[in-house]
Amino acid sequence: MYQLFEIQSVTQSTALPKYVQTAELLIREIASGRLADGARLPPERDMAGELDVSVGTLRKALNDLTDRGLLERIQGSGNYVRHKADAAGVYAIFRIGLVDGGGLPTADLLDVTRLKKPDDLPGFGASDAGHRIRRLRRLSGQPAALEEIWLAAAWATSVRREDLLDSLYFYYRTRLGLWIARAEDRIGVDVVPDWAVTEFDLAPGQPAGFIERWGRTNEGAIAEYSRTWFDSNVARYIARMR
Repeated sequence: MYQLFEIQSVTQSTALPKYVQTAELLIREIASGRLADGARLPPERDMAGELDVSVGTLRKALNDLTDRGLLERIQGSGNYVRHKADAAGVYAIFRIGLVDGGGLPTADLLDVTRLKKPDDLPGFGASDAGHRIRRLRRLSGQPAALEEIWLAAAWATSVRREDLLDSLYFYYRTRLGLWIARAEDRIGVDVVPDWAVTEFDLAPGQPAGFIERWGRTNEGAIAEYSRTWFDSNVARYIARMR
């Protein structure tokens, strides 16, 4: 079979509908350049089989990409990739991708707790409390990063575990009415934290790629602060300018 994606299927447990997962995967493949501008996609039945989704699910995803201007569907010829600079998906601000590009992000929730902010956090939010969310991030099934996200407590009295399995920014928008309009990232190296799980290949104390992020609302207020440790053998930090 024609191998378009070096990934697992999109059938794993997740809060996002399968057609959204499929569309997001394709968006990331296009953004990474793995699906080049003008490339013709494989026949829909072959493509659906490779992704382990139904043809109907795939067509719904392709319709979504067509509406976004990322695909041109030519009757009797096929589906052709069209690059577009402002094609923001659910994971538009997720800056980690596989070393070879692309990769569908998913998350294993490790812990969510409301507690007093520790002294080593930067100041943000009106309250001294926050929701601490720890997750293992995967890219197309491969453990790639550990995340510790702090959400200002003013935005939610409590946070449900089942809401934290996919894009947090999607959850923020749809459930909390919170829009992260811009983010400041600082990239460096740090040691893996002591709460790292065994699925993550780097052990606590080993060096890893490190990202600090400040997420701001349209008004400029910091609503979220996060720390991410990523395995550079699996993933890279990627920022694109068009």
